[in-house]
Amino acid sequence: MTDLLPLAPGHPDQLSARHDIMGLMPPQHVLVGREAELAELTALLGIPADSAAGAASGSHVLLSGDAGVGKTRLLVELTETAASAGWQVYVGHCLDFGDSALPYLPFSEVLARVAAARADVVDRVAGDYPALTRLQPGRRVLAAGETHEGSIDRGSLLDAVRGLLEALAEDGPLLLVVEDAHWADRSTRDLLSFLFARPFHGPVRIVTSYRSDDLHRRHPLRPQVAEWTRLGSVERVSLGPLSEAAVRALVGAIAPQPVPEADLAAIVARAEGNAFFVEELVASAGGSDQLPWSLADVLLVRLDRLDDGSREAVRTAAVAGREVSHELLAHVTGLPAASLDDALRRAVEMNVLTVGGAGRYAFRHALLAEAVYDDLLPGERARLHSKYVAALLDPATSGRGTAAELARHALLARDLDTAYAASVRAGDEALTVGGPDEAAQHYQQALELLAARDAAPVAEVVALTAKAVEALAASGQPVRAAALAAERLDRLPPDVAPSDRALLLIARAEALYVTEAGDDPVRLATAAFELVPDDDSALRARVLSSYARIAAGFGQYAEAEQAGLEALALAERLNHPELVSEVVTTLSGLKKTGPKEALRAALGDAVDRAEAAGAVAASVRGRFLLGRSFQDHGEFDEAVRWFRSGRERALAAGIPWAPYALECGAQLISTLVLLGRWDEALDLADTRQAPPVAAAELEVHRLTIEQARGADVSDAALRLRPFWHLEGIITIHAASLEFVEAARRGDARGVVAVYEEAVAALAMMWHEWFDARLRLAAQAIDALNAVLPTLPAAARSEVLQDVERLAAEGQRVVARKTDPAGQPGQWGPEGRAWGERLTAEVLRARWLAGGKRPPDAAGLCAAWRATESAFETLGHAHELAHVRVVLAGVLRASGDASWRSIADEARAAATRLGARPLVHELDGLGAPAAREPGASETLTPREREILELVAAGRSNGEIGKLLFISTKTVSVHVSNILGKLGAAGRTEAAAIARRQGLLG
Repeated sequence: MTDLLPLAPGHPDQLSARHDIMGLMPPQHVLVGREAELAELTALLGIPADSAAGAASGSHVLLSGDAGVGKTRLLVELTETAASAGWQVYVGHCLDFGDSALPYLPFSEVLARVAAARADVVDRVAGDYPALTRLQPGRRVLAAGETHEGSIDRGSLLDAVRGLLEALAEDGPLLLVVEDAHWADRSTRDLLSFLFARPFHGPVRIVTSYRSDDLHRRHPLRPQVAEWTRLGSVERVSLGPLSEAAVRALVGAIAPQPVPEADLAAIVARAEGNAFFVEELVASAGGSDQLPWSLADVLLVRLDRLDDGSREAVRTAAVAGREVSHELLAHVTGLPAASLDDALRRAVEMNVLTVGGAGRYAFRHALLAEAVYDDLLPGERARLHSKYVAALLDPATSGRGTAAELARHALLARDLDTAYAASVRAGDEALTVGGPDEAAQHYQQALELLAARDAAPVAEVVALTAKAVEALAASGQPVRAAALAAERLDRLPPDVAPSDRALLLIARAEALYVTEAGDDPVRLATAAFELVPDDDSALRARVLSSYARIAAGFGQYAEAEQAGLEALALAERLNHPELVSEVVTTLSGLKKTGPKEALRAALGDAVDRAEAAGAVAASVRGRFLLGRSFQDHGEFDEAVRWFRSGRERALAAGIPWAPYALECGAQLISTLVLLGRWDEALDLADTRQAPPVAAAELEVHRLTIEQARGADVSDAALRLRPFWHLEGIITIHAASLEFVEAARRGDARGVVAVYEEAVAALAMMWHEWFDARLRLAAQAIDALNAVLPTLPAAARSEVLQDVERLAAEGQRVVARKTDPAGQPGQWGPEGRAWGERLTAEVLRARWLAGGKRPPDAAGLCAAWRATESAFETLGHAHELAHVRVVLAGVLRASGDASWRSIADEARAAATRLGARPLVHELDGLGAPAAREPGASETLTPREREILELVAAGRSNGEIGKLLFISTKTVSVHVSNILGKLGAAGRTEAAAIARRQGLLG
């Protein structure tokens, strides 16, 4: 790593210290063509021109540009400018370790520099935030006989880093630079998100650079950058290519001798404004006509100018990556000390390597290291990787690296045994700093390596699989976790130990429990419970705890309580506080059969106990259950509070997609949608970093809002179909989306088909008469009612038959409702609202279909008034507005003057929500848009209403039934309409109406 020391105000040797600090650019390289960008950066950051002025208000900055375009050189100038203004400066680098991710690497680098210069600050902050010590480089290297400490709360680590920056800022403005974020691990990206999103009390500014050309569509940083740029505290600066004039000036500044015009023109053409290309082309001057066009060839020409010893040292260094310690390089090359020094001095003089702090060398640009590495023959690479493995494992080498580095070298050296052991340790190390994604990656790599062995011990395979399954689930990939467990179960030998099979069974059950997909988690948990030995083992405690949680989730309360009590006693005997908290949370949730106050009190105590024990998963689950309790009783503000707290707790711990963490987020968004806080919900429904199932669960809420605002979401809704069998909530909401889109197309059969497919999918996950079937039936009939007025009489009769069937199924759900104890169930506000809605929608369908015995006006109006009251109690903003639109239409048709006040309430809500379709319906109902001058201006509102029905092909008798007026009255209105439009008949009247825009 480079030697990154802070620049204190009034540093006596700032100019000479700059390059020691950054370790990035030789002093003869001046800033050319970037004056405007530098001015923009200093202005955005609030760095004053006068050092006495202090720090002005400013923002964090994302600095992007293609590889070699000049980001690093600009940052060198920026840090010098900041130091001259009295700022403290620290720089950390992300490195390319490929699949061997090392969480928080740039912050470990920064912490090392702070500790070297301000040990007092580090000690003080570590006293308040002990997790800070986990990032110290000395705590992250391999040591003989080392055992990793237990995992920590990731939120504590994030708070520790922020606390360190705040403490430093007490002594003056602080500039933190994180370079090459395109190589950042997920944990580093999450930490940057944490720092960007939370305002600092002191003057702290962060600049993060990344290669924009590396950000392909699937690059993990790409959605993160989009998220950061939406924050008010973050600005973005993009470096484009240098102009031709700037390239010529740069060549003149860095070339030791004047460059002939022909060569200069060639450099301008080949460099294409890329400062690094310019430097490389200038450095390889002399025989430039033979230079290849590709950057790799340019870099290798540069390498060819080194002597044999320097070339060997550089090639060996390239195998390590961007940088390497002197000690490790000496061990791998095997060169005598004097020879190695001479070789490295030549490489530094030729600007191939730069000298950093702590005895480290770095390639001047990552592309140079990549080009040199790619130029090695396969045999050379394997041999050198083997030497790095030996060096990293040699206890005599004090400059050892991390387990992730060792795993990379061993894998590329085909030393599979070492790669396996290092991958497992790298996974364990990732978990200790809250990196489940990286841990899952390492564990899966270890499993692949273990599979290559001829006879891997079954117990070892099972234990490692369980680790990988747990890490995958914690990173929001439960489907993949369950599939991995299933694969290993299928490959177990018949004589496997019962405990090994039980471990895989419970791991699969835990993953499936949060997906609602595939096998029955209760059956799997029961099988594990029956297999696990009856002893005082940690495995039995885990199996009992998981069995209790899963059984409770499926309504098997007696079994859950019995297993939970046994698990609690065993966990306490084993002194396992996290498991104790998990079981306490499960047992507390069983109080749902009693008064809600008792449940909430028990869950609140469980959350407090989980926090005290550091049991993040139990804490998040308890918060989720509390939120659901308030949600079920229509106490939505409290539900929002608990769901939000669960989501934020999971985010702080680095497990936003873990079981119950995702559910907290999804239910928070769902509740905000219900309350009409749509913009707030959209801000939270960000799917870009989410795993597939989690993304689908969030996406369905976003699409609900967009559809209600008038967007066509047909294609997006269909893309959710593959997730229907994985998560019931996705199915319910996605089916609702498809109902509306089918109705907009006038496809009544499509509405019914979607209903049947959704019911079939949910029945397989739950049971045939699941509660949400009531809601689906009401929503499907609502969609059919939107289509009914446009259909001919024969088709309306068929649709009405479907309506009656769906209504009967919904009523059967109501009749079968029971509580957990098997007694007649009590519907909450949501269930009661949809029950009233079902009744009202059926009456509306009979009215619209115009059958022999349509409902009387009084009964129809009463049903919709009851529905309005129920949704008002529920507090569902959009559904209440929709109900009021229908109610206003029904009241207007029946001659009730109160329809206008109802319509006004609906319009106010629809306008606030931005629900344009509802506003459009209201316009057609009683406040039509201005029409072009013509005969239509004399049409009364009633005549326009009748004209709509005439154009839809309705007979006078059907119109009379719909509007609760006599057929004779309809006939008089139709005659008046024909006369006013100058039409000879009904068909011509409809054509004129369409032409004049009279139809909604």
